Amino acid sequence: MTAPEANRCRVLVVEDDAFVAELVLDCLSDGGFDADHVSRAEQARQRVSTSPPDIVILDLGLPDGDGIALTSQLKALAPSLGLIILSGRIAPVERIVGLEVGADDYLCKPFDPRELVARVRSLFRRLTPATPVASAAPPKEETTLNAFFFEGFTLDLDRVSLLTPNGEQPHLSSTEFALLRAFVERPNRVLTRDQLMDLIHSNDAPAFDRSIDVQIARLRKKIEPDCKEPRLIKTIRNQGYIFASRVTRSCSDAR
Repeated sequence: MTAPEANRCRVLVVEDDAFVAELVLDCLSDGGFDADHVSRAEQARQRVSTSPPDIVILDLGLPDGDGIALTSQLKALAPSLGLIILSGRIAPVERIVGLEVGADDYLCKPFDPRELVARVRSLFRRLTPATPVASAAPPKEETTLNAFFFEGFTLDLDRVSLLTPNGEQPHLSSTEFALLRAFVERPNRVLTRDQLMDLIHSNDAPAFDRSIDVQIARLRKKIEPDCKEPRLIKTIRNQGYIFASRVTRSCSDAR
C-alpha cells in the first residue's frame, strides 16, 4: 500500500472472509479512503498498537479471537480510534454489547457498499483530531472563543476536548463528544431519543435500535460524579433526556 495522504482517512479492515474483505477494500478505495486488510485478531492488535489507523472495520467472527473482546482491546490500545463492527450477527443484543464495549457503529451483513462508505465518512468527520490534547494548555474562559461552560466543565469545540473542574481531560469518543455538544447547545429542554439520534448522526449514517441509551450511559460515567443518580443528564420517563444545568458559551452567551 502506498503512503497515505495527510488528510485521507486510513482504514484497517479486520475480516477473515477473503471475498468480503476484497469487497470492502474495493468500495473503500472507490470512496477515496486508504484501506488495508488483516485477517486475524492478533494482526489487528499489532497494527493498532504500532501504527493505529483512523478507523477499524471489524468482523466479530474471527478464527483466533472473540470480536467483542477485540473491540475493547483495540479501543484500549488507541482510545481515539474509530471502530465500526461489520458482522453477520443481527440480534439486537449483539449490537448493544458491541456499542457498550466501545464500537462507534454497527452494520450488519449483507450490507450496501454505499452505506458502509457513508458511515465511514460520517465517523471520520466526527473523529477526535490526531494531535493529543493532553499537552495543550487548559482553555481559559476569557480567551476561548468557541466553547461551552457548565458546572466547572469546559467543552472546547475547537480542540474537540472536555476539561473537567479538576483540570483533567477525559477522552470522549466522537459520538460522546457529539452527544454532549447536542445537550449543551439545548440545555433544560427535553430531547427525545429520535431527536438525539438525528443530532449526533449525519443523514448519511442512520442510527439504529436504542443505541442512544448506551452512548448516554458511557457519557454519564465521564461527567457525573455518581452516574447511578445522574443530576446533569436526567431521564424523563416516556419522553427522553434533559441536560439539567445552566450553560454559557464563551463567557457571554448565557443559555
